[in-house]
Amino acid sequence: MMKGILGKKVGMTQVFNEEGEVVPVTVVQAGPCAIVQKKSEDVDGYNSVQLGFEDVKETRVNKPLKGHFEKYGINPKKYVKEFRIAGAKELEPGDEVTVDVFSAGDKVDVTGTSKGKGFAGTVKRWNFRTGPKTHGSRNYRLPGAIGAGSDPARVFKGKKMPGRMGREKVTIQNLDIVKVDSEKNLLLIKGAIPGPKKGLLTIKETVK
Repeated sequence: MMKGILGKKVGMTQVFNEEGEVVPVTVVQAGPCAIVQKKSEDVDGYNSVQLGFEDVKETRVNKPLKGHFEKYGINPKKYVKEFRIAGAKELEPGDEVTVDVFSAGDKVDVTGTSKGKGFAGTVKRWNFRTGPKTHGSRNYRLPGAIGAGSDPARVFKGKKMPGRMGREKVTIQNLDIVKVDSEKNLLLIKGAIPGPKKGLLTIKETVK
């Protein structure tokens, strides 16, 4: 059976384990996800399934996607993502994937979009050291000279500079599932997870 699902970040809380220790957890509303499409090695060259998450009105979906959902009698979904898995042959379009594919103690990789911080300088964005704050210096948070002299006489790509910070795809690996609530479709995952509340998350069985 596949071990992958889409979900939304609800927020953080804490629970007590069997030893009475406090464990910080992130609550994730995971699934239920409908299988929208199945790809096979014979036709597409690899095995995978498309998962759809969170119902949305038909008016919010364009015509190609609407036909894609109607083909298998599935309600339009807000999010659609593909999972390449080994056990795709056992699944069929229209089937439902719930949090029951996971159990407490499983290790997962969680992918989300980090919070956007807006335009940031080099101290905040890249952890640069600040300049001296005595003896008349005014170079507190400036990046300093970026030139490389007469040779090579240019600024290399990837130079750490001020710019927009955050809102990037981030994956955190090897997180523990502390609890699975099948009735409410909730996963309690140990530790912090990237992204704001209500942010879309991809949860997969860990690769390590």
